[in-house]
Amino acid sequence: MKAFHLFPIIFSMVLVLGACTQDTGSTASAPTDTASADVKGQSTVQDDLSSKNVLQVAIGSKDHTTLVAAVQAAGLEDVLVNAGPLTVFAPTNAAFDALPAGTVEDLLKPENKSKLAGIIKYHAAPGNYQGKLLKDGMMLYQASGHYVKVVRDGDNVTVDGAKILGTVQASNGVVHVVDKVMLPH
Repeated sequence: MKAFHLFPIIFSMVLVLGACTQDTGSTASAPTDTASADVKGQSTVQDDLSSKNVLQVAIGSKDHTTLVAAVQAAGLEDVLVNAGPLTVFAPTNAAFDALPAGTVEDLLKPENKSKLAGIIKYHAAPGNYQGKLLKDGMMLYQASGHYVKVVRDGDNVTVDGAKILGTVQASNGVVHVVDKVMLPH
């Protein structure tokens, strides 16, 4: 008889546990297919209080719209917002305009993404190199795996033949504005 009295208790427990696992009809759910989710990186984070990072410095410059378009086409935005430090040699729009006709348009095509990424990486060095740290004759290691030569003549500094026109400090490194697009060789 005692077993008979336990039946309603066990049955009630099964109903309660079953209700806990039933679909409540809620419309909110996590995406199950992450490949189709619109995944964005750290470069999309909006922060108006902190100092600008390397990417934000470039985006805020009217003289670097071609560089920003190239960074975006190469898919390197998130690299330029990492903690760093980074030293970026940022060619001006005029520097890109000095390339042979059609070069920029060709590089921006999706099929040239890896080639474009290599060129962009050739303009970035891990570390913070500015001022007197850029010594005459030094070979500066670039993110592309290449080395570029620094030439200092007084206050005039060139890197792989590109003259530094100005320098902007960023939260994750430094941006040197240069007058030439440097191409790996």
